[in-house]
Amino acid sequence: MNPKEEKTLIIMKPDAIQRSLFGEILQRFERKGLKIIGVKMTKISDVLIEEHYSHLVEKPFFNTLKNYMQASPVVLIALGGVNAISATRLIVGPTKGHEADAGSIRGDYSMSGQSNLVHASDSAENAEIEIKRFFEESELFDYEKPDYKLINAEDHF
Repeated sequence: MNPKEEKTLIIMKPDAIQRSLFGEILQRFERKGLKIIGVKMTKISDVLIEEHYSHLVEKPFFNTLKNYMQASPVVLIALGGVNAISATRLIVGPTKGHEADAGSIRGDYSMSGQSNLVHASDSAENAEIEIKRFFEESELFDYEKPDYKLINAEDHF
């Protein structure tokens, strides 16, 4: 991986899976030029939900959030690329779907703050923690894509 590349985590939440938006959402990241470096479907355990949302455990809505996140399997995606975190956050849009711009995932498909289709890491530090939380090192892949230099002009390096 190029030293300027970042890694980030996406969680496709139960509403994305139940609404059959997996392909549409994944395609948006690929079309932007981000590289899929890991992907798997799983049911998130209580322990992982409490760890991932530790900043919300004491909130009155935490049990509702936990039930929502366990309503169906989720799809975990590790992405890589130059400026992957900021690019991903732009594609996803703000947390509350009704505040998100048209063209973003949440702007096009969400109205809610909870049922907002995806989680996206918000910083390099959190991305590293989150990827390690959900992926083993052996589940992440580093490989060359033929379109890499076309997507990332030399001014990125």
